Amino acid sequence: MRCRKCTEQAIINMRQHKLALCKRHYVEWIQEQTQRFIEKYEMFTPQDRVLVAVSGGKDSLALWDVLLSLGYQADGMYIHLGINYTDGESYSDESLQKAQTFVETHWPDARLHVVDVAARYGAPLPQAARISNRGRGKPCSVCGLVKRHVMNRVAREGEYAALATGHNLDDEVAVLMSNLLHWQTGYQARQAPTLPSSQLGLAKKVKPFCRFYERETAAYALVQGIDYVYEECPHSVGSKTIHYKEWLNQLERESPGAKLQFYLCFLQAKKEGNLFPQFQDQVTLQACGRCGQPTSAPGLCAFCRLWDRVTHTQVLEPATTGQMPESKNT
Repeated sequence: MRCRKCTEQAIINMRQHKLALCKRHYVEWIQEQTQRFIEKYEMFTPQDRVLVAVSGGKDSLALWDVLLSLGYQADGMYIHLGINYTDGESYSDESLQKAQTFVETHWPDARLHVVDVAARYGAPLPQAARISNRGRGKPCSVCGLVKRHVMNRVAREGEYAALATGHNLDDEVAVLMSNLLHWQTGYQARQAPTLPSSQLGLAKKVKPFCRFYERETAAYALVQGIDYVYEECPHSVGSKTIHYKEWLNQLERESPGAKLQFYLCFLQAKKEGNLFPQFQDQVTLQACGRCGQPTSAPGLCAFCRLWDRVTHTQVLEPATTGQMPESKNT
């Protein structure tokens, strides 16, 4: 198959777009489309400083590469959660190494912030989750709480105009499917490519890759020579989100473009104000009495209450990780 823009051999065929492209034109297409999405959803401007949450995976590293290639002032941030594989090897260490290697080999002048959760707060994520959940269930909800808090803190303290995450279309439609199946209308109302900053320093959150299929971001990382962590988080095994992605992939195989249409129709319904208008108003927030971050709860925020429980639990083991660097790592 030949590239639609030249006579070179195509490296990818995107049935949903009726478009096949060679390596050079595919890289150009991804970057041009990202720029179009940034402008369409009013994410940020060329004058803004952007913080990219990087996990060591394909989506976040590809996003960082695209933003830097487009000339944006984009810094990266990695949160070391202290997660291990079942064999005891460190998943978090491996993921951090991929992010650091990306900087060294592709963008030596880029800045990577590293936040070590155990060093800063007193325990790695799995240990904090066991205490919070009393040893039951997966640490995913606690993980989300910790990451949201840390990302917002770094974005706010660094005075970044926006916090960018590498969520792709497959991620977005899987979450949308979950919220629809459970009629979680509050979550649906807040799902968007851009969440504006709100009162008390809640950072603006953007998803420049929200309209790219997962295979498209993976292909970009591959042709750009970006080495990334291939394994999913060990705690994601059996996740409902993975099942939703499989169902949606089956639908996509039978009807190319179905996932994109599902997502775009949802966004259009929100834009027209026809979707759950009672949830459009912002939740009233106040500053946490300890950390100062926005919270809807009176007194301390959920993050500070979590670490109070961790600190006062006798079974807490001493943290053994190193000190947290919050500067450029190369």
